Amino acid sequence: MVQDTAVAAIEATSLRKKFGEIDVANDINFRIEKGARHALIGPNGAGKTTFVNLLTGQVKPSSGTIQLNGKDVTSLSTDRRVRMGLARTFQINTLLRGLTVLENVQLAVLEQRGLGASLLFGKRAQIGAADAAFDLLKQMNLDADADRAISDLPYGRQRLVEVAIGLALKPSVLLLDEPAAGVTPADSHHMFDLIEALPKSIAVLIVEHDMKLVFRFAKVITVLVQGKVLLSGTPDQISEDPQVRDIYLGHRNHA
Repeated sequence: MVQDTAVAAIEATSLRKKFGEIDVANDINFRIEKGARHALIGPNGAGKTTFVNLLTGQVKPSSGTIQLNGKDVTSLSTDRRVRMGLARTFQINTLLRGLTVLENVQLAVLEQRGLGASLLFGKRAQIGAADAAFDLLKQMNLDADADRAISDLPYGRQRLVEVAIGLALKPSVLLLDEPAAGVTPADSHHMFDLIEALPKSIAVLIVEHDMKLVFRFAKVITVLVQGKVLLSGTPDQISEDPQVRDIYLGHRNHA
């Protein structure tokens, strides 16, 4: 048991990314424990999006390493990382707008099962994936929208579909980039209730500007400033730290 918990769900060591002469990620050491409920916050320009892109493989680091469940994934593609258990939702959604809600989630289920092409052929696989997708939609209170095209949904509901897709991939690490953006308060609270109730086998990282949600959700918070980790700690430690108050919590602009 001790040996299991010694391996982080995801860990970055001495991670650096330079664009020209600018360090947008500067010697970052970052660790999410298995089953953690972790938040990443920071002011505008802190480098949060670049850092998440490094973790997921959208951006390649200039130096440093990334490990996923103890395996080095630094040089692996985004798709390989997804297959190894790393799922992400985006600040700006990337749903297939011409397909229905159910079809979007169904595709994710098929991908997770290694049957990505089976939406075009393979009736048994399609039915099984559709059943699993509909079960997820029920959990998200989205079952009434199952047959609606994504393009017909309000933006906030589309964000909920993105979370359902992330869960359909059965990740060990789920990264949520501003999941509450554009979501109604009622839907947002339901979403976070669901996230909080996820199995402890899933570590969750949220990048979020809504401090009420961050302090409600996170057991550990990391503050990123100018591409560096300023502080990681419990919500109480973060809220009481004078540097965090001066640099971050005292300002209204923290997207």
